[in-house]
Amino acid sequence: MNMIELLRKRRSIRKFTGEKIAPEFVETLVEAALRSPSSRSINPWEFILIDDPVTLLKLSRAKQHGSEFVKNAPLGIVVCADSTRSDVCIEDCSIAAIIIQLTAVSLGLGSCWAQIRNRMHDREKSSEAYIRELLGLPEHIVVETIIGIGHPAEIKMPLPAGRLQRDKIRYNRWG
Repeated sequence: MNMIELLRKRRSIRKFTGEKIAPEFVETLVEAALRSPSSRSINPWEFILIDDPVTLLKLSRAKQHGSEFVKNAPLGIVVCADSTRSDVCIEDCSIAAIIIQLTAVSLGLGSCWAQIRNRMHDREKSSEAYIRELLGLPEHIVVETIIGIGHPAEIKMPLPAGRLQRDKIRYNRWG
């Protein structure tokens, strides 16, 4: 599958079968994450792979809305970074996250991203603080996202080309 086909096929999958992910697929996802580009090759990102159902359930409660699907994913990847190593670690994490998601599609898996940074767990605690406590992360580690990955239990068709937002494209200048 070439890159544009992967992009066409990639959709947010929030429903997964109970099937475990083969170890060789997990290793491919790890390799993809570690091959992700980063500014100045600093590689500030860190990845925590979660396959424990109890921890996945707790991660699914990381924010008030939009992370519930994680509890049914056989694999969660928390994408975080050492904020002391790079001033663009958030951007580097975002790049790594999409590389992981596109690799998942290439393996026939589905995935969805749950935004964590700048989200709230409840009225007092941020989603990031909740995950930091849950996973024992030091203070200088920032959490960008949780990616739930598994064998899809839903089929979503690619967005039709006619629905692409072509009005977002400009050539040479804004106006």
